[in-house]
Amino acid sequence: MFSARSFAHSIAEAPAAKTAERLPEWNLADLYPGIDSPQVASDLGKAAQEVAQFGKDYRGRLESLAKGPDASVKLGEAVARYEALQDLLGRLMSFAGLLYSGDTTDPARAKFYGDVQEKVTNASAQLLFFQLELNRMDDAALMGAASKEPLSRWKPWLEDIRKEKPYELEDKLEELFHEKYISGAAAWNRLFDDTIAGLRFKVAGEELAIEPVLNLMQDSREETRREAAQAIGVTLKNNLRTFSLITNTLAKDKEISDRWRGFQDVADARHLSNRVEREVVEALAQAVEAAHPRLSHRYYKLKAKWFGKDALDYWDRSAPLPSTPAKRYSWPEAREIVLEAYDGFAPRMAEIAGRFFEKNWIDAPVRPGKAPGAFSHPTVPSAHPYVLLNFQGKTRDVMTLAHELGHGVHQVLAARQGALMAPTPLTLAETASVFGEMLTFRALIAQASDKAQKRALLASKVEDMLNTVVRQMAFYAFERKVHNARREGELTADQICELWMSVQAESFGPSIRLGPGYETFWAYIPHFIHSPFYVYAYAFGDCLVNSLYGVYQKAHEGFAERYFALLEAGGAKPYAELLKPFGLDARDPAFWNIGLEMIEGLIAELEAMEDA
Repeated sequence: MFSARSFAHSIAEAPAAKTAERLPEWNLADLYPGIDSPQVASDLGKAAQEVAQFGKDYRGRLESLAKGPDASVKLGEAVARYEALQDLLGRLMSFAGLLYSGDTTDPARAKFYGDVQEKVTNASAQLLFFQLELNRMDDAALMGAASKEPLSRWKPWLEDIRKEKPYELEDKLEELFHEKYISGAAAWNRLFDDTIAGLRFKVAGEELAIEPVLNLMQDSREETRREAAQAIGVTLKNNLRTFSLITNTLAKDKEISDRWRGFQDVADARHLSNRVEREVVEALAQAVEAAHPRLSHRYYKLKAKWFGKDALDYWDRSAPLPSTPAKRYSWPEAREIVLEAYDGFAPRMAEIAGRFFEKNWIDAPVRPGKAPGAFSHPTVPSAHPYVLLNFQGKTRDVMTLAHELGHGVHQVLAARQGALMAPTPLTLAETASVFGEMLTFRALIAQASDKAQKRALLASKVEDMLNTVVRQMAFYAFERKVHNARREGELTADQICELWMSVQAESFGPSIRLGPGYETFWAYIPHFIHSPFYVYAYAFGDCLVNSLYGVYQKAHEGFAERYFALLEAGGAKPYAELLKPFGLDARDPAFWNIGLEMIEGLIAELEAMEDA
């Protein structure tokens, strides 16, 4: 549902302790005034009515429309109406989803979300015929009509959906899959969310929700980190039956869908939706795995040395550096840092990001029941994005703000493509967010007043990049193992834990001890549930941006214009075409090493500081 820094990613980099200041909360009135607003009921009724009329007007008629001399006009009118319906349905679903994420434990919000989801699903099921009939049309007839106005506006979308043609089923089966989603995968997703939101972890005699207890794993006191980690292990273990059932059920559900559609590999459906070739992702996975010794293994060995140990326990992996005062940022300071970094790159970027602060498009405080992590939701082109954070004042919270505002800027710029072409495939969805982080990191480094502060910032950035690249690709490897094993039969909780430990141990290396309790940590990561195989998009984006930033460092002139053109394209152009003006080709296996070498260079810089 959300285009975002994944919950998995942000949880892996748990935010800092609470601040006392008042933080901004979003105003969703630009979508709807509230749950009881007559406008919500009116739009739900309007959507149902217009969807029904659309079906009467076009079902079974598209092929005949393509044969006349005015084919481009008639098909253009049909696509325009279809796009307007997608915007309306998206507005309703965005409002319900954002409201629910603000407090997933509120029964009224949960009911509203469920009711809207059901009505939107029923409406959108009636629209499935449109893409299916378009894809059954003769290529020459459809593309001939798309070469003229007004249909030519949507030619990139028509070319894009043709890629799904080999995996589409007959209309009734597609409708069944779509309608059953709400009582199938969506229901299990909601059970996961409700279960996670309701869990409490006992630390120092206090019952905590998952967000604050994960925060304690970055506490400066080792005893607190250990107690928090062990509390997570205990509570997750007590709930493994539920999490294992959810995982098994959703993996089987996906296997059924993949089998019916003809996907061969467990991740092929994700690759198709990302519009990326399987071999490109495999090349990325192989490059990252080969780099473990010179990246994660090397860094954690250095960090263990800083702590005076041969190896770190898993609760020390994200610990703050010893003898380094933790830097705290107020909300105004965080805002200024990010906007100044953006402005230094391009004033236009800072102006767009500034709207999020000025117009209450951000929800920043930690609240009971609020969705963990962070995201930027694009909503629909007729509205604007909203950003959710759990801001608690640490450097990583500033970086998360920069990340999500990068998404927001991207979503604002891509909105001009309309509801059908604004969504960006995951191959490029993390580009603006990670680039925004890099700009902010460079700004913070430039302001560092002493060696200790610079080392802390460099170490924090390296850990962020390792979490984004190495850890997320380990997540991807874990998902592959789970889904492949599930094809052979149901997995026990112990089997899933064993698969988790096998990939985690290899990715972290010998300088991280994965003790008892850590085997359950897979259970709280929502992307395994909500978006199978999404996680490699983070590594893809980080390595891509490292290469992109290298181009920027070598030649500033004209770069911002090319960069904005990339963002404005949304999903209207394939990633290879968008990267071409920068001289980059992600299909070249050697491409990934460019990004990995940047991480390696930062680690080498940290090592050099030891000898200075």
